[in-house]
Parts: sequence; structure tokens; C-alpha cells
Amino acid sequence: MNLRSSWVLETGQTREDTRLTQVGATNALNPVQVRSGILPGSYDGKYRLSGFWMTSASAMEAIVSEGRAVIQGDVSEGVYPVTLPVSETVTFAPGDAQFDRIDLVVLRIYDRLYEGTRNEAVIEVLQGLPETDPKAPPAPARSLPLYEVRVPVGASAGTGGIPWGTALNDLRSTVVSAGGILPVEGPIQPGAYPGQYQDTPDAQLQRWDGGKWVSYPQAVGGVVPASVGSVPGGYIGQYRAVADGSLQRWTGTSWASAYPGPYFNDTLDAGYTTSTTYVDKLETRNVKNPLQVSFVAPESRQAILTFGSKIELALETGTAGIASTGSMCVRITQGSNVHRELSDELACVGSKSADPTDAVSASTTQRIHTLTPGLTYTVTAYYKTSNANVRAWFDNTFIQVTPQY
Repeated sequence: MNLRSSWVLETGQTREDTRLTQVGATNALNPVQVRSGILPGSYDGKYRLSGFWMTSASAMEAIVSEGRAVIQGDVSEGVYPVTLPVSETVTFAPGDAQFDRIDLVVLRIYDRLYEGTRNEAVIEVLQGLPETDPKAPPAPARSLPLYEVRVPVGASAGTGGIPWGTALNDLRSTVVSAGGILPVEGPIQPGAYPGQYQDTPDAQLQRWDGGKWVSYPQAVGGVVPASVGSVPGGYIGQYRAVADGSLQRWTGTSWASAYPGPYFNDTLDAGYTTSTTYVDKLETRNVKNPLQVSFVAPESRQAILTFGSKIELALETGTAGIASTGSMCVRITQGSNVHRELSDELACVGSKSADPTDAVSASTTQRIHTLTPGLTYTVTAYYKTSNANVRAWFDNTFIQVTPQY
């Protein structure tokens, strides 16, 4: 066995054993124990973790590559540093005749001071039970899981063996020295003290605040950069940048635009009305009926409202010489409640004198106020003519709401 360890053998520990295994990796787990794990790193610097990587050697054998690790014993047992200076081959038993099984590959310390009769550090294959829904065996004391390996029914050297491309489940985890930033591989574990840092697989730097891992931008009130990608926010009100250059704000459940709006809706199709009271539907085949815009009220409780239309008055046959107007106004509602009612004082108006004139474009800009932040309001367009004998046509009609931040 090539695996080397310190302070396991009662006699025979060499100076070489000691030099190989003094790794200095004591990432705290609690005041008296450290986290078990593998020291990160790779030969070319491209990967977080290459130590104890496992690949196929033959149908029923695998190669475990070199690496260094620490294995924490019970509270009173201390921590065992181990080193594999050259790769090791492990062998798996043939598959069961009826069911798959899952084997567990571990780094294991045998210390007869606490258990059994051996003093040795080994790479060991723990064979699971063949079942319809197989589970890996539990990791024993003083061990560090490396891989789960699914051994299919009837697997053997003569039947093609283990399908290595799909059979492996990587369980390796990392460990660094005290105060170091942990490159996370495997399951995320709780921190040991406030101020501990880790770097997640999605390239997010996190800090342990005493109860949870918090993304680094939260700690400084900064903006999560777009390069981090899509990850949950750490608190309501946290901001992040997105690829299009805009800002988003964490609502507690999702990322939403930090400065939503302007909200806009329009129709380029013309419609008319002969109603002398405001109606929200025009007579035509294609125009949007009703034309509406919904928006979320900002914290300022204010927004700028602009609406308008190209208005044309069409006199009916035999009604020449009638002066008339076409009016567009909006009603603002919040649910079933009316926030602002229709009013001629707030309308935009196109007029026609007794002599024919061309269509006119009319619009108005107004301030909406006393909104309730966070609630959704709806703006609906309404139209009327001043004379039932005159068709008021509305074309290129629009509504825009711009929240004020």
C-alpha cells in the first residue's frame, strides 16, 4: 500500500513519512477538531481539485491518483494527515446476479489505540448491499469518502465490467489551512466561525455570518457583478448587475428590475366612437379594446403619466357646420378601487370648427401621486365625442407611465 500517514504506526514512522504528511491543512470545524478533506490544486492550475481523482483502469479496477488529505478522528483522537505520493489501483467485486449495488471508496485510518488491531492508512472499497434501490454503505469512523461506484447486475471482467462513464459519484471535498478561502467541492458544510470565507463552484465568494453563508457583496453593500451568473440573493434589497447593463433587486424570492419602467402600451390602428360619455371601447376591427397599462408603484409614491392620440372628427352626412371635439382621458384603478377618475380637465382634446380641418395629434403629461408603494395600478384609456352626429376617430393612441425613483 502506497498511502503514507503520520502518527499511526507505533514504530517505524520514517522521516520521509513525516515530511510527506505535514500538510498544514487545519480548516477549523470547531474549537478542537478540523474539517476532513483533500488539499486543492492541480498540476496545470486549471482545476480546483485533482487529488485522489479516480479513473478506470480495467473492467473491474480503477486508479486513484496521488493526493494529500487530512482525516479528523473523534474529539479526543486528533487529525490524521495522509499522502498518496503515487497512484493506487483498487479492485471491485463482481456484480450481484439479481440487483445493482453501490460501493463506497474511502481513505481510511486504522488505529488500534481506538479500534481493532491494525495501525494503517489505506484506500478501501466498502461493498454495498445488492438491492432494488441500492444505497452506499455508511462511511466508518476515521475515514474520508472519495467516490460512490454503482456496480450493475452481473458486472465482471468477462461481461464488460463497470460502466465507468456513468457509475461514479464524486464525493471528494476540500480543506485548506486556517484562515484560507475554501474552494468548495462536494456538499456545502456550515462554517466554523464568523468571518470564514469560501468560494463556491459558481464562482461566488461567501462569508459565514454565524448562521449562514452570505454572498460577499452583501457584506459590503455592493452590487453582485454580472460575471457571477444567476444565483439567489442574500437579502431583500440586494442589487446585482445583469449582462444588458441594467440593475436588478432581490425581492426575497427572485431577481426583479431595480428600476422598472417606463411602462408603455399603444395601438397603431384607428377606431371611433359616437358616444358623448366616456367609453373604453372604440368601434373598429383591430384596435386594442381597452387600451391599458399596468405598473407597480415605486417607493416615491409618484409617477409621470403621458397619453395621447391622433384625433380626427368626421361629420356625418347633412351635419356640415357643426363644431365638435374628441376627447381622450384615462381612469386609474388599483384592483377594484378607483385611484383617479375620468375628468375633462385631465383629458387631451382634438377639435373641429365649422370649417373642415385636418386631424390633430394631442397628448398630455401629468403627475400621478399618493400611490401605495409595491401595489399594481392599471391605467385605462377612455374616449368620447362632443356630438353624437360626429365620429371622433382615435389613431396612434398610446399610454406611458414612468415611475419616479
